[in-house]
Amino acid sequence: METKHHFSSRIGFVLAAAGSAVGLGNLWRFPYLAAKYGGGSFLLIYIILAVTFGFALMITEIAIGRKTGKSALYAFSNLHKKSGFIGILASIVPIIILPYYCVIGGWVVKFTWEYLTGNGRAIVDNNYFENFIGSTGEPLLWLFLFILFTLFVILLGVNKGIEKVSKILMPVLIVLSAVIAIFVITRPGAKDGIIYYLKPDISKFTFTAFIAATGQLFYSMSLAMGIMITYGSYSSKKDNIESSVRNIELFDTLVAILAGLMIVPAVFVFSGGNEEALAKGPTLMFITLPKVFDSMKGGQIIGAAFFILVLFAALTSAISLMETVVSIFVDKFKTSRKKTAIAIGIYTVIMAIPSSLGFGIWSGISIGDKTILDLFDFISNSILMPIVAIMTCIFVGYLIKPKTIIDEIESSAPTFKSKKLYVIIIKYIAPILLAMIFIGSILDVMKIIEL
Repeated sequence: METKHHFSSRIGFVLAAAGSAVGLGNLWRFPYLAAKYGGGSFLLIYIILAVTFGFALMITEIAIGRKTGKSALYAFSNLHKKSGFIGILASIVPIIILPYYCVIGGWVVKFTWEYLTGNGRAIVDNNYFENFIGSTGEPLLWLFLFILFTLFVILLGVNKGIEKVSKILMPVLIVLSAVIAIFVITRPGAKDGIIYYLKPDISKFTFTAFIAATGQLFYSMSLAMGIMITYGSYSSKKDNIESSVRNIELFDTLVAILAGLMIVPAVFVFSGGNEEALAKGPTLMFITLPKVFDSMKGGQIIGAAFFILVLFAALTSAISLMETVVSIFVDKFKTSRKKTAIAIGIYTVIMAIPSSLGFGIWSGISIGDKTILDLFDFISNSILMPIVAIMTCIFVGYLIKPKTIIDEIESSAPTFKSKKLYVIIIKYIAPILLAMIFIGSILDVMKIIEL
């Protein structure tokens, strides 16, 4: 059996974990949710939740990973023999997400290539995106290239691959985010969009906005999918976990806020203040934003920079997803890392094909109004992740007790500064919030069944 891999430095661990957290969820999902649920009101709710609820869940997962030295599959059973089923559920999540995430990653590669080769104007056509994803061969080609690069990084290993790539991509990602955001907010007419995005409106502090912001934490912080447990198992016993998690949160929230500044004011101005233009999901990134860039002076350059930024974010998250799946299977079958990674790469290609073709020749295959990709996304993000998160809270709060996590955190730090708040959140607040999200998901399932 191979020696367990580890990050060589704390900054390497922080940047790799931050790279995982900073993904497509930050760059398109966060801005359109912010626009949909009141701009500044949503932003304020999200920041409060990130430093409390999100912090508690992330520090729990990293501490579990570091304490056990195991992937999500065996971490829970290592601490409590009868809780292995939580690890199984947590392991299923990235196995489901990885293939369809790479499909979207392939789309990003395609759009990045078009901008870099001077074809940005072609993308503006209303039917360009639908025609592209509705075709058969081309989306599969870009999907394959995206998976190939992700696999290449995984094969290089934790130190020479994940850590090294994260140290390069994350600083570039932050700088690009800041540059594009500054460019956008200095455009004529952007002021109203900035005010809408940053100024909280008391009338828009709704229960729905609160639940939406809570759900966004899963996407933005890579929670309840085994990633932080895996990366925690690679971290040094000397690292200050609390400080590391605060830094990861800082990177993640900063990019999310900058993404909003890149997108909300630009689309707000372009659409004449129409909030509905922002709440379009993938359409926002692949249809609306190219039109916005085309309307700007220097927009082709900004469009290229934006999609390079999105590509970097998509890659860092895909790398963490694939690494998590590889770690799970290495733990399970005791196979070599290289052979396992190649097998997972082949699995990803095979399982991604249905999600890609679901927009084209297999578009007739759907449940309710959900495509194949949407269905996988719904099962993993709306059903399994809340279940895993609720079980993790119960596991820590009432089975192994919060003291187990606190002791692990304090083993490499003088004290756990947020100890009292952590216990309250993990035992009482987090389970209630997660139960609300899960109930909402069940209601969605019932709607689908009715359809």
